[in-house]
Amino acid sequence: MLHLAQVHQQAPSQPPGLKLLAAQEVGDAWTVLTGEVLLPPEQADKVKPAQLVLADLSPDNEVLQLQDAKDWVLEIIQSHLGDATIPTLLKDEVERAEQWRQSLTLQSQELDRRALEMEARREQIQELEENLKQERRDLELQREQLGQAQQQFEMLRNQLSDQSV
Repeated sequence: MLHLAQVHQQAPSQPPGLKLLAAQEVGDAWTVLTGEVLLPPEQADKVKPAQLVLADLSPDNEVLQLQDAKDWVLEIIQSHLGDATIPTLLKDEVERAEQWRQSLTLQSQELDRRALEMEARREQIQELEENLKQERRDLELQREQLGQAQQQFEMLRNQLSDQSV
């Protein structure tokens, strides 16, 4: 498995080791790690302290192959952070932000429209309630007038029946 590591030496009398920084998972996916691996003597003189290296390690953490990571790091920088990539990334983000803004504007307009519709309906309901109250008052007044007319009718009928007797 491929690892990004830094050559590390505790003391000049001790053999150098590799401080593991990351391990390649699948494709371009990497996982950050911590750990150390000792370098075999035949590979120790090929590296310098603090050098970044790509190390191919066996499942038992034996160093199978070492190579300087400088070219690999520069390639990543050029492909992911180069002049052409950053404007493209920024352009994509600006386009995405503009789409979000437009979407939010449309949602806001729709909410405003619904709020206006609800306000208009509320006013209609209030107007209908007022009309209903007025009609009830009118009906009560007509009922009172009808009651008075019935009383007058009864009085007149009683008077006529008293006169005819």
